[in-house]
Amino acid sequence: MTRSVIDPITRIEGHLRVEMEVQNGKVSDAWVSGGCFRGMELVVENRTPEDAAQIVQRICGVCPVSHAHASTIAAEKAYGIQISNNARIIRNLLEGAQFLHSHILWFYNLAALDYVNPLNALDADPDEAYELARLAGTSTRSDFAALKERLSNFAANGQYSIFSGNWFDAEDGTGYQLPPALDLICTAHYLEALTMQAKASEISALLGGKMPHVMTLIPGGTAFVPTEQKLDDLKYLVKEVRDWVEATMIPDTLAIAPYYKDALKWGKGCGRYVAWGVFEGQEQTTDYVEQMKNRYLPMGVIDENLNISDVQESLITEYVGHSWYKGEDTYTSPYFTTEPEFTEYNVDDRYTWCKAPAYDGKPYEAGGLSRILAAYLRDVPFVVDQVDGLLEALGAPGQISAAQSTLGRTAVRQIESLYIANLMVEWVDELCEAVKGGDSEYFRAPETITGAGTGFWEAPRGALYHSENVIDGKIDGYQIIIPTTWNIAPINAEGEHGPMEQALIGVPVGDIEKPINALRTVHSFDPCTACAVHITEPATGKSFETVTSPWGVK
Repeated sequence: MTRSVIDPITRIEGHLRVEMEVQNGKVSDAWVSGGCFRGMELVVENRTPEDAAQIVQRICGVCPVSHAHASTIAAEKAYGIQISNNARIIRNLLEGAQFLHSHILWFYNLAALDYVNPLNALDADPDEAYELARLAGTSTRSDFAALKERLSNFAANGQYSIFSGNWFDAEDGTGYQLPPALDLICTAHYLEALTMQAKASEISALLGGKMPHVMTLIPGGTAFVPTEQKLDDLKYLVKEVRDWVEATMIPDTLAIAPYYKDALKWGKGCGRYVAWGVFEGQEQTTDYVEQMKNRYLPMGVIDENLNISDVQESLITEYVGHSWYKGEDTYTSPYFTTEPEFTEYNVDDRYTWCKAPAYDGKPYEAGGLSRILAAYLRDVPFVVDQVDGLLEALGAPGQISAAQSTLGRTAVRQIESLYIANLMVEWVDELCEAVKGGDSEYFRAPETITGAGTGFWEAPRGALYHSENVIDGKIDGYQIIIPTTWNIAPINAEGEHGPMEQALIGVPVGDIEKPINALRTVHSFDPCTACAVHITEPATGKSFETVTSPWGVK
């Protein structure tokens, strides 16, 4: 038995350590540790919900819109507000732009280097690359010959920067498999992705005033009022991003996947999934659960047998017995606690700042795979057609279980990218028609300033939960559960590992010093540990004690 440690995990947001036991060439046990300690819930205490929607965005610079959105929904539930149709469309566009930015960033600039070797592209024939791109149906907008020359100059310099330390030279059969021409194509798209991320963020800035941390997403609707010029700019940008996503992301996935089909055999995880739903549908209702089911990407809680049901908030819990907090208890929503107490890193005791959320007592995975499975099981036509096509292309026709793997988790997110990109075009047209028809309602004021509400929403990385209690317009308790908190949860009270730890167990490791399949599995979750831990212990020495309140720490 040997130990393999990846610390830090790079090409993610935040700080993450993975420790694994390896026996007979496979991971036999795993512990995932979130090493980031920070805070936000207590910062918004005694502030207005309007302030909170701005403040909680600072949890993450990659997905600030989702945090503002979930916070705003919680406030609107407390206030009893149902937003206008224009506000719904604008918010969908703002959220969609952030999703596309995040998906493009993750696939090309974070995860791709687990599969693509830019230095191998030095051996590519540009003409062969053009022909391969044509056959794969992917983009040829880049000059492959010029790119090869740029790569040659880069390699001659010897300073590989982010392209170093990526285990390109693994010789155990788990390393890089692509032919040089495909490496050249994917490297070109890696560079194009940097531009398209910027285009997606430009959409967010146009609608939100700036990006990151938008200013127009507020309880009651939106502060953005479209002008003719802004609508023209929006229509152009949305179409440009959509066309690029359509031309590259799924074709590139299908071109890369055949070289890594073994990754369909491992990385399943716990096999249970949560998705709260994202992008509000046209049919608005006061029945919140029904509204979540009617979202373009609908809500769903999916069990081990892929049966889907509706969320029940009372079944959400958090366990802290293996985390650096006082106590060994399990807390029920919204009776969560935040009382930090660092001891030592010990995988037999406490080893992470991340709590262990659960649904009905069990760990559940959040993320793109969860959303796609929920949409598939709720018969969203575009998603059903695309997933079926992807499974057939991967040699697993009709086998939805194949998506429950490292490669499946990585591949299906591109389906979501194209779905959102197409919806963005539709939403812009819908907004233009509404404005042309004279609809000028973007904001609705609250009729009450006392109440409680929960914002069930999705960030690009998965299910996002913001809950707040409001008394006379001021927050009296705030709780957050972030997507990565679900995924990198430690061992629970029953001894069951969290989703990522379960996904790592069974992954083949040929070279103990270069466990790239483990890294591929971690990256398939797109973890964000900067988001996953939200505590604070002020330097003033002020102490916080848990009280019997549904709103946690006082």
